[in-house]
Amino acid sequence: MQSNILIIGGNGLVGKTIARILGSRNPEVNIFIGGRKGGKSQNDLLIDVTKISTFKTIVEKNINLIVLSVNDKEDKVLRFAIENNIDYLDITKPTPDLRKAYQLAIQKPVNSRIVFSSGWMGGIATGLVSFVSKKMNTIDEVRLFVYYSVKDLAGESSAHFMAENVAKPFVNYKDNQPVSIKHFLDSEYFDFSFGIGKRQAYNFDVPDLYILNSIEKIPTVNVKMTYNSKFITWLLGAFQSIRFFNILSLKERKMIFGSSGNGDQSVFEIIIKNKSETKKISLQSLKGQAELTALSATLHVEELLKNKSENKVYFSHQLHQPESLLKSLEDYETINIKMDS
Repeated sequence: MQSNILIIGGNGLVGKTIARILGSRNPEVNIFIGGRKGGKSQNDLLIDVTKISTFKTIVEKNINLIVLSVNDKEDKVLRFAIENNIDYLDITKPTPDLRKAYQLAIQKPVNSRIVFSSGWMGGIATGLVSFVSKKMNTIDEVRLFVYYSVKDLAGESSAHFMAENVAKPFVNYKDNQPVSIKHFLDSEYFDFSFGIGKRQAYNFDVPDLYILNSIEKIPTVNVKMTYNSKFITWLLGAFQSIRFFNILSLKERKMIFGSSGNGDQSVFEIIIKNKSETKKISLQSLKGQAELTALSATLHVEELLKNKSENKVYFSHQLHQPESLLKSLEDYETINIKMDS
């Protein structure tokens, strides 16, 4: 059967990268690009997530799967996919939006595959946790440490998220209790792999906190992040300590977080503890977070194309056999993975 896949937000950095990776690995797939300005090709569709009237082309083009790589605050595309029995994959949502969309989806009758992924790195971190520990319910604690380079080629969405949320509290989890915290506080030193070395890492919000605790029932989950520049990392911590972000406008905060380089590595490391042992898995993406996010989305799409999963609501890691997911990552030429006990 012909697979018609629509990438909404396909003209953005991550959307373009998904189209490139997905098309190169699956040349038989017909890929449509949805954007607010349309395009010159018959596969370029005018779709604005704020205007439901533009969605009629989704049915006209017999789209089998929608990949959402642009922020849809009101979940109009999600509702349309459910109402029209179209498979749906969302890789965009920060934690509050993900929680809201998930609750919306599970309260509706679903006759397609509705898949939510973390808005950070396409949900691949939770997939790696499931590989390291075959039974999620035996894990007592997961700690995630993130290394982000200001030289990384980044899209607008990550900068916009930080600008909107840097002054707002979020939660991590301690013994199943939500603990209210803020970005760039509570630093600790962590010795990163891949030659990075010891760095100060600060509180950081990713949707995997919610997924690992509320969905996979892991009692203690927290995430910390460092920048490649020690000075920038320290400066952001200092700004948060004196509540400097609180007095800045959204536009001014966007200027702080909106820089994008020409490309650099992105690294994250996961510490997984149970009563008897501690394990660590480390991932390095030589082409940065946009490439890794797009690869993650592609791997999720490929699982959906196999048509093995039943119609219901998923989180993206639930589509995969953990061993197959790890092998797909290891086989990708710009991904390096290390594991330690």
